[in-house]
Amino acid sequence: MTATPDLEAVRDQVEQLIRAGDTVQLRAIRDRVREHVDRQALAVRAGRYGADPVGWVRGRLRQGVWSKQAQIMGSVRDHRRTAVRACHGVGKSHVASLIACWWLDTHPPGEAFVVTTAPTFAQVRAILWRYIRKHQRAGKLPGRTNQTEWVIGDELVAFGRKPGDHDESAFQGIHARFVLVIIDEACGVPEQLWIAADALTTNADCRILAIGNPDNPASHFRKVCAPGSGWHVIGVSAFDSPNLTGEDVPEATALALVGREWVEEKAGEWGEDNPLYRSKVLGEFSEDAPNKVVRGSDIARCRIGPDEAPPAEQLLPVELGVDVGGGGDETVIRERRGRRAGREWRARTDRPEKIAPMVIQAIKETGATAVKVDSIGVGFGVIGELRNAAGRGEHRAQIIAVNVSERASEPDKFKNLRAELWWVLGRGLSERQGWDLSGMDNADTTVAQLLEPRWDVDAAGRIQVEPKDDIKKRAGRSPDNADALLLAFYAGAVPRVRWLS
Repeated sequence: MTATPDLEAVRDQVEQLIRAGDTVQLRAIRDRVREHVDRQALAVRAGRYGADPVGWVRGRLRQGVWSKQAQIMGSVRDHRRTAVRACHGVGKSHVASLIACWWLDTHPPGEAFVVTTAPTFAQVRAILWRYIRKHQRAGKLPGRTNQTEWVIGDELVAFGRKPGDHDESAFQGIHARFVLVIIDEACGVPEQLWIAADALTTNADCRILAIGNPDNPASHFRKVCAPGSGWHVIGVSAFDSPNLTGEDVPEATALALVGREWVEEKAGEWGEDNPLYRSKVLGEFSEDAPNKVVRGSDIARCRIGPDEAPPAEQLLPVELGVDVGGGGDETVIRERRGRRAGREWRARTDRPEKIAPMVIQAIKETGATAVKVDSIGVGFGVIGELRNAAGRGEHRAQIIAVNVSERASEPDKFKNLRAELWWVLGRGLSERQGWDLSGMDNADTTVAQLLEPRWDVDAAGRIQVEPKDDIKKRAGRSPDNADALLLAFYAGAVPRVRWLS
């Protein structure tokens, strides 16, 4: 440890250097003094806040944390491995960023390091590190940050990375006594990166924090959250939010957290037995039900987008699916660009003269070359309106009528075209990650509907999917958004079905 400078001697030396005009030596002395002051300040912070991360937030950032956030911070202090399965809107990434900043502000540079990762680089940069940069600058914490790195002096002390999914050596070369690894959006991080993270945290002073929404029952995150995993597990439900418990928090904090109105809205929109409700509201994992057409674990993987935008040729064709509302249901128009699900338009109307202009506007906005329309009932009139509009030169898209009650292309395997659509597209594309659902409009509602239908086999041994009317009776909701998505990806027409590969 460097001895305390003799201030009188330093003052005399500075005066001599000023008289001599030796700016190089003056800067060297300035740097040594700053280094000494920084060491002294760090020692004070470590003594005051090293075992009190909540106090650090109050003292250094002039902020507060609510009870579950305080519990998470205390767990990281006390346990080598902490897993937090949390619902939507409770400040998961916010508390993780506070922990990262506390860690670096109370340990010496060179002895401490923070590594963060997430399913995609965009999530690393735009979610956790956005908070880290904000706290570092607002709190005037040591060093400087950019989009994914923190440097103190000449020492790199933290970075955010998204290595390859199968790279067990992803974080090699990091050697420090106090290593903290943060796995954000943990459900989407593959097992090999957990192995790489574990290799960094082999001594008693290291920590791992895994935090995320429990939306994939087949993930490694599910394994570490299971009893007996050796991890300290914390669950955070929307019902733990101060807005539902009455916990006294500042108004700004309350406004940033999930509230009762949203919880009640999602109970009605998704249903309390829907896997999305369990994940997003209760912060709990669901099992993949054997009688559900689409599995939650498959859909969860399809919601993790690529790190880089695909080339233009992979965003073709541009097509629309239209599920026409009837009996009070919504009319939903869904765009798809190649493998990617995109925008959505919807209105509660079953009048062809109102629906057709909506579709034509969507064609103009997207440049769609084909529109697949549910032709049952009101849809037949919509198809007529759209074909008449094409004859008048109002659009150039091909209008394809799809009657899902008709014969499947494999009638020995599927009861009807509806069963084939749901099985080959809904289940099939999800299983092999054949579609990208990461950026689609109204994603949660559409996913909740995808996870709703059940399947079984009929007397002839063919796959049949629960009829739409039965879903409405059972769940109280119609899967209009999901049906529009399937129609958008349907790549066939009578008499022969061609499935999207």
